[in-house]
Amino acid sequence: MHQSIGKRNKIVIYFILLITLSTISGKFTLNNKEYLSTNNKITIQGLSNDNNFDISNRLKSLVNKNILFINRKEIVDIIDDYNIIEKYSVKRIYPGNIVINITPTRYLARTSNDKKLLVGANGKLIRDSKNSENLPFLFGDFKSKSFLSLKKDIEQSKFTFDRFRILYFFKSNRWDILTNNDILIKLPLENSLVALNLAYKIIEDDQVNKKIIDLRVKDRLIIN
Repeated sequence: MHQSIGKRNKIVIYFILLITLSTISGKFTLNNKEYLSTNNKITIQGLSNDNNFDISNRLKSLVNKNILFINRKEIVDIIDDYNIIEKYSVKRIYPGNIVINITPTRYLARTSNDKKLLVGANGKLIRDSKNSENLPFLFGDFKSKSFLSLKKDIEQSKFTFDRFRILYFFKSNRWDILTNNDILIKLPLENSLVALNLAYKIIEDDQVNKKIIDLRVKDRLIIN
């Protein structure tokens, strides 16, 4: 009699455990079905409608992939092809949304050989035939790193970048810059920031006639 009751109790316990486990398993499976969705929506924000559409079109191969297994590199490789982009963020919103927020770069200058080819604040060249900003021209076979370094020195000096009309890069890694008032500043290879502040002081001194301020040689100033 006791054995029969014991067996009956065991059966009841097993039955309760079975129901409990089945319920937990069912919930787990249901949640995973949401994450296994392959009907993704990709939203691009921040650029022109044409660029947003172009990037979205190139990423359409990801629409039918499980969002959990989309490799970030697949997105990065495509976005990095666009020089107009300064920075971006990729956000996965489960179960099936990918939102890419893009910040476009600012235009800093035009190249002398093609005014439609602009230099961005990211150091990259961007073709933009619609841009009509009044930007300085860059001459010479300049290097992006050197140009951005000069831009930083100008921003830290007493000058503002919009006071310059032409920037000429020499193979020796030196710059000449022409102001909007047609004053040519010949900068040294090093310590451009110090030279810029000295040039600013000379230009602001109305008692000094100047068309060329030559600062190429250390501790030597030539004004013509």
